[in-house]
Amino acid sequence: MDKVIRKMHPPALKAKVAMEAIKGEKTVAELSSLYGVHSTQIKQWRQIAMENIEGMFSDKRKHKEKEGEDLIQELYQQIGKLKVEADWLKKKIGLIER
Repeated sequence: MDKVIRKMHPPALKAKVAMEAIKGEKTVAELSSLYGVHSTQIKQWRQIAMENIEGMFSDKRKHKEKEGEDLIQELYQQIGKLKVEADWLKKKIGLIER
């Protein structure tokens, strides 16, 4: 049996091909031969782009980014607190000289 080797396409190519498919100026078959990508893959990329394009313009995306930044900040604070506590405990049991 022959082993199937999957091509790994960069995100920029996926976006470009999906946009071309959305425009509809060329058929999927034309895009397939032009970019060397299977027509089924082009249809999937087009579908993914169509489903996610609305989110690019919504405030939800900014809200999620803000939540992520807040979480990172909170985690850094917890790390700092735990480091101080660990240093204090080490000092108490004599692992660190005063």
